[in-house]
Amino acid sequence: QVQLVESGGGLVQAGGSLRLSCLASGRTFSNYGMGWFRQAPGKEREFVAAIGWWSGSNTYYADSVKGRFTISRDNAKNTVYLQMNSLKPEDTAVYACAALPPSIRVTVTSITRAEMYDYWGQGTQVTVSS
Repeated sequence: QVQLVESGGGLVQAGGSLRLSCLASGRTFSNYGMGWFRQAPGKEREFVAAIGWWSGSNTYYADSVKGRFTISRDNAKNTVYLQMNSLKPEDTAVYACAALPPSIRVTVTSITRAEMYDYWGQGTQVTVSS
């Protein structure tokens, strides 16, 4: 089992920044690719960003956040981060981190699909006011 706890959400004005953190516990964190997903009210859950199992791994971003968001990880701290800059009202959502099991080869197809992830955090609310 992997337990994931997100933090860092909140209310911010458009153009502002937030940094989300996801602290993992349980199994060896460095074995897992990690992703961030979000879900706005009345909308489907969507992929935001992902990173392979080590800090220098490839990173992947949804087109809607590319150039504004940065995902990173610190395996020594069992933590993955999502730095969000130039926030827009349409970024408002509950953001959740998720762990991709080691049995899944990290590809752009696997790491961007929510159904490939085994473990999920409960999420943190991000609200961007206009």
